[in-house]
Amino acid sequence: MPEHLAQSLKEAVDREAVFLKAVTERDASRKPAAGAWSQKEELGHLIDSATNNHVRFVRASLEPEFHGLGYEQDGWVNAHRYHEMPWADLIDFWKNYNLLLARLVEHLPENLMGRKCIVGESQPVTLEFLIEDYVLHMQHHLDHILERNVITEYPGAALGV
Repeated sequence: MPEHLAQSLKEAVDREAVFLKAVTERDASRKPAAGAWSQKEELGHLIDSATNNHVRFVRASLEPEFHGLGYEQDGWVNAHRYHEMPWADLIDFWKNYNLLLARLVEHLPENLMGRKCIVGESQPVTLEFLIEDYVLHMQHHLDHILERNVITEYPGAALGV
């Protein structure tokens, strides 16, 4: 099972990096509305999500039951000032970080997939759910960044993970 999840992540990253690279620096920097994230900031959010989920995946593999914090996504995006970073650098960092996560997931023992995980005040989920939800969450935002007609839904949105 972890190999399948890792493969899904790798495939999404490889596929979507091509489309992200087709977005211009100018377009990636444009905010669609006051208070809305630019494409740079939304991809930065995915880097922050990778960071937070990296910790969750590792700790869930090491602890009998994972309890971790949620994160304040707007604060993280603002703190990193993604809007000031070059688009190509953001894409490369996002891609490489997610390939690292795919490697981690690929080597997780199958018997850990049912491990109980609690993020913030959310209901308990399994490590498998966290990983699957992470990939779907990433795809949801990539669909939005790339202005697709169909935006991937993900179950964690309702749970706040």
